[in-house]
Amino acid sequence: MAYIPPHKRHSKDSARNTRFIGLGAHDQFPSSVLLVPTFVESLKHRFVMKPLVLVNSYSATRDETISSTPSETISTTPWESVADEVWPELLSAFEIVRNMLESNGELDEVKPAIFARVGKILFHPNASVSLNSLLIDRVAETTLGQMKTTFYANTPSSYRENIISGVAPKIGFDLEEDKDMFLILLSDSTKPSNSNLYCKCRIKEDKKLELYKVEMNPVRLMIEDISCIDKNLDLRLALQTKRILTSLTDDEMHSIGNIINSAIIDPEVKGGLRWPNGKACSGDRFAVVRIWHTIAKKYKSTSLSLVARHAERFDFENAKGQASIEVYLKLKRLVSDLQEEKVETDSILDMFKDNLKMIWDHFLCCEQFYP
Repeated sequence: MAYIPPHKRHSKDSARNTRFIGLGAHDQFPSSVLLVPTFVESLKHRFVMKPLVLVNSYSATRDETISSTPSETISTTPWESVADEVWPELLSAFEIVRNMLESNGELDEVKPAIFARVGKILFHPNASVSLNSLLIDRVAETTLGQMKTTFYANTPSSYRENIISGVAPKIGFDLEEDKDMFLILLSDSTKPSNSNLYCKCRIKEDKKLELYKVEMNPVRLMIEDISCIDKNLDLRLALQTKRILTSLTDDEMHSIGNIINSAIIDPEVKGGLRWPNGKACSGDRFAVVRIWHTIAKKYKSTSLSLVARHAERFDFENAKGQASIEVYLKLKRLVSDLQEEKVETDSILDMFKDNLKMIWDHFLCCEQFYP
């Protein structure tokens, strides 16, 4: 059983589309599907009430799940249902990518990517939804549609180790590289508040940072959050573009370089970096907003790339840090084929379904995610 959770909403840089797959009569899930409160440390200051997660107290077999669902709302397998539902939105969003690529010229490099991230969809109760009714009554689409959601991508360390040592070699992924890098997010006073610069940095032998790429913050063109009730992890599918900046002036690069070169690697501080007083900015234009330190293993196959990483973040604006363990895939071949001038959409859709089947079979289970 799978569904793409409630409410069609628009954020500042994406359209989050929501559909349900596998509903019973009156837009309700089977009685075995429950909403259970959980605790997430990093979200405790943002929401008054504990978030809720969907769990299935009875794991039906594939045949039982399909036979209990109206035939017109689901195809032969959950991954095919998801693919068929998502595909029109993906094609529509990719038309925007084509226009961006055609209009970009040679100023900067625009790179699209389709991500499949694993994690858990959290539902946040509000004043219009009774928490008692959520926990007692059967779960309905209309009820879920009244709540905000968060996709929480932090997974257990045991899950990451299983992906690295078991899943990746089993399904034909080869280790491409171990990656230890810092990502420094800079604000730019000459740009809108959501137009930040992402500075990707390597660690040199002398323990200093080396800037090797500057990007604009990614633009998300499509997000689909899919709750996989018969699994214990959920799935996010997203299409986004990033713009690698090659048109920065020498003065701009010099100012950015001064901030990067002033950074001191310090494992004892949150985020792993600190700056001498006054060095985390350059004049009145650029200033450090947020930092990430990521240690990752990157794998590749003929059509996909896989990243299993530990990420430590620190936000300079609110002085809060967060660590997470994340696993995601990039659907490289799908993006490449969609960029072809003459697109054979049927064959690409079949490949998309194969990708989702592989994810469904190997990436959506872990020993324990939430109590």
